Amino acid sequence: MRTAVYAGSFDPPTNGHMWMIERGLELFDRLIVAIGDNPSKHYTYSIDKRLELLRASVPSCERLSIAHFDNRYLVDYAREQDAQFILRGIRGPDDYEYERVMRHINSDLAPAITTTFLMPPRDIAEVSSSMVKGLIGPNGWKETVRRYVPAAVFAELEQSTGP
Repeated sequence: MRTAVYAGSFDPPTNGHMWMIERGLELFDRLIVAIGDNPSKHYTYSIDKRLELLRASVPSCERLSIAHFDNRYLVDYAREQDAQFILRGIRGPDDYEYERVMRHINSDLAPAITTTFLMPPRDIAEVSSSMVKGLIGPNGWKETVRRYVPAAVFAELEQSTGP
């Protein structure tokens, strides 16, 4: 069984994340979507809220699980889950450089785990959680942000930011 871990902060989940999850389910027999917790980062949403938003945004599927890990390297978490693959997205040159380095470090730590990269389509290639949060506020933000996040996430953003 080919198992992959797709990890990120998902703060909040975006349509780019959803695209990666859909493709991951096409490529692998089992996909674990895992929220990693980096103590040096400041998150807008709690782990529980991010788990809730992910679960509300993806279709129920027995081959898909949503999880959380902290205080471990992603490659160690993947090994604990008996995953043979780590799934990562590359949106542009900055992502590529970071992911290239991490792929080599992960390979040093766990040579049996293969990192697989996907590049999202142009219409969502620039979508990130940080970008979405940066768009909230000005007049008309709802129409802009709505196209970049799943409906459940948009409802949460709308509720948490008010009119």
